[in-house]
Amino acid sequence: MDIALATLLSPIVLFFLLGLGAALLKSQMTIPEAFAKGLAIYLMMSIGLKGGVAISEGDLGWDAGFVMISAVALSFLLPVIAYGLLRFTTRLGAVDAAATAAHYGSISIVTFVAAGQAIAAAGLETSGYLVAVAALMEVPAIISALIIAHRSPGSQESVAGSDRGELAREVMLNASVVVLIGSLIIGWISGEKGMKTIAPFFVEPFQGVLCLFLLDMGLSAGRGLRNGWRQLGPGTIAFGIYMPLISGLLAAGVAALNGMGTGDAALLITLAASASYIAVPAAMRLALPKARPSIYLTLSLGITFPFNLILGLPLYIWLARAITPGAA
Repeated sequence: MDIALATLLSPIVLFFLLGLGAALLKSQMTIPEAFAKGLAIYLMMSIGLKGGVAISEGDLGWDAGFVMISAVALSFLLPVIAYGLLRFTTRLGAVDAAATAAHYGSISIVTFVAAGQAIAAAGLETSGYLVAVAALMEVPAIISALIIAHRSPGSQESVAGSDRGELAREVMLNASVVVLIGSLIIGWISGEKGMKTIAPFFVEPFQGVLCLFLLDMGLSAGRGLRNGWRQLGPGTIAFGIYMPLISGLLAAGVAALNGMGTGDAALLITLAASASYIAVPAAMRLALPKARPSIYLTLSLGITFPFNLILGLPLYIWLARAITPGAA
């Protein structure tokens, strides 16, 4: 309860709620798109650099390798589960269900960043290699969902752009993957000494920039709910809440099997429970153009993201404590 209250009253959540409320009330508040993109790049560079520095200090070994392999396998598996649930519990067609399922196997880097803050506030430590895990979990879900779309009964949808290599470039070279992996490598090469020279820009202002970005995310989520909720039936809305819980439980099993610490387990659970609303929508617009963004984007950004940010984070931290021996 203390973790839940601290999360709800943290500045990042309150700024998100401010943006959400403003959009739902049809306020004219806006944040320029170019500025918002700049904030996103800053956040990804910052966490990539911090992760690389941590790895340079000896934070990467066989245990981390096993976690990475497990996370990739989980990212392949989750869209299969999500697709089955969507087809069984909703009226979504094969293409819409496959595109939506892709979002729930990939990750939300903003949820990951917010989780890092909540986990630190709970007095838990995390490892830098989880940044690499986040980057690795971006791509497999997209591939898995496209295979599902091809093989689904009654679906005649083909993967657009695959013959020209456009899809491969979109998936492997999307901005979040490039910035995260690139920053991770730079942080690993430069180490702690190099990080100190840029700390005044990438460390001290981090939480303030995160508040600005979550204000914009709140505005985007509110607009999505206001404009797209009519296409979401009760079963689809319920999926946006229970699917993160299923994913989180599976990730908790992976964390327990790999003997992860409490903070690392909480981050892995959060990654699995999050839903992409940046990298995957871009890939789906290219690969499955007949899928409706008003469904998959409203669900991931308008339902799952607020749920995870407000209620999910304390729950995932509690679950991580429950599965790690000796956790306080």
